[in-house]
Amino acid sequence: MQQKGLDFGLGPGVVRAPEKRRAWSVAELTDRIQGLLETEFLDVWVEGEISNLKFMPSSGHYYFSLKDDKAQVRAVVWRTDARLLKFKPKDGMKVLARGQIRVYAPRGDYQMQIQVLEPLGKGSLQQAFEELKERLGKEGLFAPEKKRPLPLLPRRIGVVTSPTGAVVKDILRVLRVRYVNLEVVIYPALVQGPEAAGQVAAGIRALNRLGGLDVLLVARGGGSLEDLWPFNDEQVARALASSRIPTISAVGHETDFTIADFVADLRAPTPSAAAERVVQAKVDLVAQVAALEKHLHAAVRLRLTRVRARVEAVTSHRVFTAEQGRLRTHAQRVDDLVRRSETAARHRLVRTGDRLRRLRERLDTFRLDRQLQARRERVEAAERRLAGIYAKGLADRRSVLGRLSGKLESLSPVAVLARGYSLVWDSSGRRLLRRADDCAVGDDLSIRLHDGALRATVTAKETA
Repeated sequence: MQQKGLDFGLGPGVVRAPEKRRAWSVAELTDRIQGLLETEFLDVWVEGEISNLKFMPSSGHYYFSLKDDKAQVRAVVWRTDARLLKFKPKDGMKVLARGQIRVYAPRGDYQMQIQVLEPLGKGSLQQAFEELKERLGKEGLFAPEKKRPLPLLPRRIGVVTSPTGAVVKDILRVLRVRYVNLEVVIYPALVQGPEAAGQVAAGIRALNRLGGLDVLLVARGGGSLEDLWPFNDEQVARALASSRIPTISAVGHETDFTIADFVADLRAPTPSAAAERVVQAKVDLVAQVAALEKHLHAAVRLRLTRVRARVEAVTSHRVFTAEQGRLRTHAQRVDDLVRRSETAARHRLVRTGDRLRRLRERLDTFRLDRQLQARRERVEAAERRLAGIYAKGLADRRSVLGRLSGKLESLSPVAVLARGYSLVWDSSGRRLLRRADDCAVGDDLSIRLHDGALRATVTAKETA
């Protein structure tokens, strides 16, 4: 019987014995598939719909499936990548995902490990903006009744912005032109980048703790949605909402809107416009006083002209010739009334001038240089008082030290040695001898003098 086999071209009638089959273990097969998939699909973009979304609060990971009308693939977003998401994933949301394919060997499944996730139709930043705006709006942070008016004449204002940009220069230029003696406190903060939101929120809280501010201004120049994103951050919004100082948001250009604009008490289209709005009250007050003064002068002149015209008409009419005496009396009374009116008008002008002068003096008291000079004088006076207290305390302590030193010197046995006395110890130097019986002939002694010591041997004893 001829054995069947495979012919590999070795010639007719020559057959080879069948090879032994090689069986893969499950682990080997899975390892081989894992190597192929994870090297072939190292960086892929996948478009699909989120399904079966599960968020694990204990780990911070997202698990879900990406599907279309024909297939689905499991996906995971680890916590380190989930913290960078600008929106909250939801079931049914169409997204664009970027990541790599990984094999989960214990179950023999493959899944997509996602690093970047963006909603389709809207950018992730826009999606996050709308979600945060809706949530904060429901909490009442944008409520009109929470908006506070700005003070009429602010003395000090705080500004949270970058200290090196053009924004702070524009704000200071406007304030210097329109309100030269207004004090400005600037909190330097980043206004762009991942650390900007934390610094802006910290600046708002720090200026509130500082106290003494009448208005708080948060500002930066224009830019893209990504550039302005720190002002769409929730911690900035809550810092503005909890501010005890009335706030103005001046972020970007007139067409730019941020969450900070909705939370602040006032939204300014630009930083320069915000500075103008802060000092607008003073400009309006000065203009109002000038208008009242002008109106008062015009009213007095008109009243005098009408009174004189009536007097001249009455006194020149022939019908009242017989009543000329009485008319003269009335004319004199009119003159008196005119003089009284002029006097009253002058007094009113004086009072108005005094009021204007007081307002100007009040404005002058806000000058930063005078405040600094007064505080500098108080500091110098305190330094002088402190120096006097220190000198007196030092002298008292030196006096006490001198008395104690003299007392110690008087009690010291060394002082007694200076008068010719000496101290005698036994050979061990531990026992002080007071009587001749305390030692024997031949004992070694140690004698302490004022300026040194002696070694001696007892050769004889005498008893007193």
